[in-house]
Amino acid sequence: MHDIDTTKYVVHANIAAEGFVEKSDVVGAIFGQTEGLLGEELDLRDLQKSSRIGRIEVNVESKSGKSVGEILIPSGLDKVETAILAASLETIDRVGPCIAHVEVTKVEDIRAEKRRRITERAKLLMREAVERNIDSDTMVSEVKQAVRMEEITNYKGLPAGPNIESSDAILIVEGRADVLNLLKYGIKNAIAVEGTNISPTIAKLSKRKTVTAFFDGDRGGDLILKELLQVADVDYVATSPEGRSVEDMAYKEIAKALHNKEPVEQRGYTKEQKEQELGQEQQPRKIQRKSSKVAEGVVEEKSPSPFKMHLHELEGTFKARLLDKETRIVKETTVRELAKELKETSENAKSVVFDGVITQRIVDLAKEKDLDYVVGIKMGDVVKMPISPKILTADSA
Repeated sequence: MHDIDTTKYVVHANIAAEGFVEKSDVVGAIFGQTEGLLGEELDLRDLQKSSRIGRIEVNVESKSGKSVGEILIPSGLDKVETAILAASLETIDRVGPCIAHVEVTKVEDIRAEKRRRITERAKLLMREAVERNIDSDTMVSEVKQAVRMEEITNYKGLPAGPNIESSDAILIVEGRADVLNLLKYGIKNAIAVEGTNISPTIAKLSKRKTVTAFFDGDRGGDLILKELLQVADVDYVATSPEGRSVEDMAYKEIAKALHNKEPVEQRGYTKEQKEQELGQEQQPRKIQRKSSKVAEGVVEEKSPSPFKMHLHELEGTFKARLLDKETRIVKETTVRELAKELKETSENAKSVVFDGVITQRIVDLAKEKDLDYVVGIKMGDVVKMPISPKILTADSA
């Protein structure tokens, strides 16, 4: 029925005539009795020629000497002009020789109907899509709300996202509400521990997947993390900002927290600490690296570099050194405090050497401070590799 591309509204009207009339009689009455009524700008014939009004549809039936029917007029005019045009139909009082009465029942907004269909279609697409879309628009929020409740699953008794089994990396969070909030932003590989009594399921998952512990930065989150480290193989640790919980964090806060995740060693958690908490006495864990010693009886032709010497001295201490241009120590700190020291340092530091894993955050901070070298035990999750500073590991230093 809508034969113009710019249809915005459809005028619906009922007609009743005292006698037998046909469709052509009604159409003729509409054009004839509104002609010149609204001026040249709203003349029906001119509007139809310019495709601002579509073809007029009339459905009429005659019975027992009377005729009743419906009139439909598609309009590309704005809302005010369409309302004026609709009101003019009610001035029609005759169709051919018959007395007639026209009543406008409604002016339908076609765009509102399209928006409804778009919303329903978007809900269906979101159920099938893996791509997340962050938007504050009411329609999009409604779609997300509908989908995230459907996606949460039960993995061996624990609340989890739908990708917990298929993903190579997982997030371990505190509770069901945390999983739901992450699902809201398209993060589907989270699983909740549901309290401090951690299920063996978590320990089994951690042995075959890359694990990031993502807990609240409060006392409760710290206690759960300590227990998790006793029973599971955790690779990275991320925490919510102070005073915030994972369950009510916004997308930008979640993305920032996960971007700034740290290897578990750099958070100060060693194997010795974990085993002491279990009442065991074991030797401290050291990050595996190639020995700097040479075989007995073999003369080393080249002296070790200053960076390798510093790494050797720092081995097993989880400490870091800021060095000047001549590789002399400017400042020494812990690996855990390294990011803070890099942000605040005003010393004449040109290199950093530390007993830990090189992360994107450390590289970015070193670049901001215009350092020449970043030297660590091994390369971590570094996606953006800058030209400067130069990145060295225990093998390449």
